[in-house]
Amino acid sequence: MSVLIGLVIAIGSMLGGFVAMGGHLIVIWQPWEYVIICGMAAGTFVIANPMKTVVDTGRASMEALTGKVPKRQDFLALLGLLHTLMRELKNKPRNEVEPHLDDPENSELFKTYPDVAKNKDLVMFICDYARLILIGNARSHEIEALMDEEITGQKRDALKPYAALTTVAEALPALGIVAAVLGIVKAMGALDQSPQILGGLIGAALVGTFVGIFLSYGVLAPFALKVKTTREKQGRVYIIVKQSLLAYMNGAVPQIAVEHGRKGISSGDRPTIDEVENATVTGGAPREAA
Repeated sequence: MSVLIGLVIAIGSMLGGFVAMGGHLIVIWQPWEYVIICGMAAGTFVIANPMKTVVDTGRASMEALTGKVPKRQDFLALLGLLHTLMRELKNKPRNEVEPHLDDPENSELFKTYPDVAKNKDLVMFICDYARLILIGNARSHEIEALMDEEITGQKRDALKPYAALTTVAEALPALGIVAAVLGIVKAMGALDQSPQILGGLIGAALVGTFVGIFLSYGVLAPFALKVKTTREKQGRVYIIVKQSLLAYMNGAVPQIAVEHGRKGISSGDRPTIDEVENATVTGGAPREAA
């Protein structure tokens, strides 16, 4: 919603200011200039990126438009799952815990937290490192280094759409100049026409430069940043898992370990200690008054 509101403000201010200066909106409407610029932008985007990135950019764009980022309840569910899993690791033998990690889709433990279970990559991340903890031979600093490497790779892949969109945004002013040059070439072929017709052709050509710059700095570059912010927020769940499991490996009890994970949540979305306790120790049930 914020993307749409921002676009309305930006486009409304631009068009409103143009009209207020005495401009005529019909002059800006040059559909073939838009076709040239947007077509070249789409073509360069496809040339520069593998198809997997092209598809992922569409997915990332929808996530940015819909604001698909973890909310407070999502963080509480994740902390609840980690708390339950760490209690299983602490109190039950290996042969009872391994089935949850080997087949999380059919695990009652993971089914209790369906919103977390929907994130297949996150579930695999949790299961992989819980399995290493279960084996018992890994050192915490080795696991931390391995987690950091995987999280770095995951972040790099997640931000490929941002890099792809940024590249196109940087190219758009130049693509607008290409459209403008083509318009000027067309205008030069009409030098024998009246000044009114020639002026209209030159004005139409200059629209190409305007559109390229506006789409770059007013639309695509800010939207690319929105994609980046969205993907970075989605990646915070991996930091929470890392902090919680490392704390558990270093000897913290499950309730203290999830507190380490809670501190990895940004202050605006971070649940309180009481909320986490209510979602873990008491299983989400209302707490009795003292």
